[in-house]
Amino acid sequence: MGKLYLIRHADAGHRRDHDGADEQRPLSPRGQRQATALAGQFAHSGITVLLASPFLRCERTLEPLAQRLDLAVQSEPCLTEGAGAAGALAAANGLRNTNAAFCSHGDVIPDVLDALLAQGLKLKDDLRWQKASTWVLAWDANRITKGHYLPPPG
Repeated sequence: MGKLYLIRHADAGHRRDHDGADEQRPLSPRGQRQATALAGQFAHSGITVLLASPFLRCERTLEPLAQRLDLAVQSEPCLTEGAGAAGALAAANGLRNTNAAFCSHGDVIPDVLDALLAQGLKLKDDLRWQKASTWVLAWDANRITKGHYLPPPG
């Protein structure tokens, strides 16, 4: 069975400081460093699929890892801010036999975790989802049964 690496996008500053559409808000310099560090952290994780919210900050968070693993970041609307848990869980279910990284937002990640907790997920750590942090979730047959938290690198 595979693992799901549920990553919150790296730092992108504040919405109020960005002049364009929020969907196009880029990573801050700190966020770029976090994304590079995530690539090093997961370089030997066996990840073979990278899915990101279509928001630029999510795609950019996974790009250094994609380059390191020679993979493409696939845009996934079910990971978009405000999308809730159902689509993300359906996408994860289709990838349960592989190691996949999903990059999403600070509202989707707790929705996914809450839904999994209702299904019996056991977590080693308290719930939190800092920018550039990761929940490593492990499959057991047809459901995710356990997980642990990795704080933002660096």
